Amino acid sequence: MATQKQRRKRAKEKRHAYDLVEIDAEGNETLLTASELKAEAPAKAPAQKDGRGNGRAKSPRGAPQPPTWRRVLKRAAIFAPIFLATVMLLGGDGITFTGAVVQTFFLLAIFVPFSYFMDRLVWRSHEKRLAKAKTGGR
Repeated sequence: MATQKQRRKRAKEKRHAYDLVEIDAEGNETLLTASELKAEAPAKAPAQKDGRGNGRAKSPRGAPQPPTWRRVLKRAAIFAPIFLATVMLLGGDGITFTGAVVQTFFLLAIFVPFSYFMDRLVWRSHEKRLAKAKTGGR
């Protein structure tokens, strides 16, 4: 039995009756049939290659990408100034700039491998979900 949400959606689709028409060069409208729509449907485009030309298809937005150390190091470069500012703010007057930089390096030494392993964990779980979906959920 359909849920209430599904019933509402079906009712809404039935309320809005519409016809697909095609307008030719002279301005005449002709009603399109389902078989004509199927014939006009474009074939799927092949997987787009990314700008580097290495043959990999772009992953959809939000889909995890395989973990790379380069991406993790870029992330660390973004977070390093934030870590430094946080250490200096929390250290107050008792910490020198050199001490804050040393603590920031220690934080980055923990952050970089942790970030890589988290990326790897997310990637592996994504791959397992894809494999499970391909096998039919077994």
